[in-house]
Amino acid sequence: MIVCVCHRVSDREIARHARAGMNFDEIQFELGVATQCGCCENSARAIVSQCCALQPTAALHNETLPDSSQLAHLCQEGNACCKSSLLSPAV
Repeated sequence: MIVCVCHRVSDREIARHARAGMNFDEIQFELGVATQCGCCENSARAIVSQCCALQPTAALHNETLPDSSQLAHLCQEGNACCKSSLLSPAV
């Protein structure tokens, strides 16, 4: 569905950018959302908030992070460090 009529930006496009890690200000700069008439700002912000809420958050304590020797071992095995279960909080 088109969220920003002025710049013809869809909810999917906003969500895709939000899932890529962009915040509202970055998306606004990139796509032009809510820069002309402003009627879409609340809807666009709601989409960004929803997408950010769906993204996992980083662990607050370093105890869950692997030390450098564990990272070196993971990289030697060919495992991408960002895919390691060591980086995600316990469920």
